[in-house]
Amino acid sequence: EFTVSYLGQAPDVVFTSEDYGAEYARLMGARHVLVDRARTTVPVSGTLIRRAPLEHLDFLEPCVRAYFVRRVVLIGAESTGKTTLAQQLAERFGTHWVPEYGREHWEKKVAGLTMSDPLPSWSHDEFVDIATEQQARENQLARTANRVLICDTNAFATGTRHERYYQTRDARVDAIGARDKVDLYLLTAPDVPFVQDGVRDGELIRDWMHERFRSQLEHGATPLKLISGSYEQRYIVAEKAVQALITTPSSDND
Repeated sequence: EFTVSYLGQAPDVVFTSEDYGAEYARLMGARHVLVDRARTTVPVSGTLIRRAPLEHLDFLEPCVRAYFVRRVVLIGAESTGKTTLAQQLAERFGTHWVPEYGREHWEKKVAGLTMSDPLPSWSHDEFVDIATEQQARENQLARTANRVLICDTNAFATGTRHERYYQTRDARVDAIGARDKVDLYLLTAPDVPFVQDGVRDGELIRDWMHERFRSQLEHGATPLKLISGSYEQRYIVAEKAVQALITTPSSDND
């Protein structure tokens, strides 16, 4: 009944690879054609996909693929190696990484300024726009990611950065962040030298940002892994954490 209702009419022919296909077709008054019952031409089945979706992503529609792809979010204070690590992890696992849109937005704001010019201020609405765009780009790339998507920040982190500038959170940004899909947070510690690249302004509050992120996430439902030490040590720890994530069965499979 559902199939007929969904299609708007009963089909003439039903193609399946299932034992129940003949009865399924008969109930709709359709002819049944059994195709590749032994799964020799296309060695896959719905059962196999449900059991291990990450191993069969190419058989899924992009919107379904995005649901099953694991998402790893790098989060932390400025100049703690997030972007470089995100790129390294994406290369290691042959997948996409999502750059930080807030940085792109800021670079456009300060483009053309001289060293003597005052830095522009932030508006509340800008954080809403940044969180919205960050999440949209992430969701788009998840549709074609390979098992895992590496994200250099997310909408939740945008809310904390709003808190940094305004000493309070914005409910609109937090509402966007509540829709984030995160399977693992990698928190990069501020124990590496600060590198001024011309647009950073958070050197003196790196410790505050780190502790704020840690306090917000350490008791949450999403796993949190601290990434510290040398850049080489950070990569080793992060790589192992991501590898463990994508080889552990997910409750989404149930």
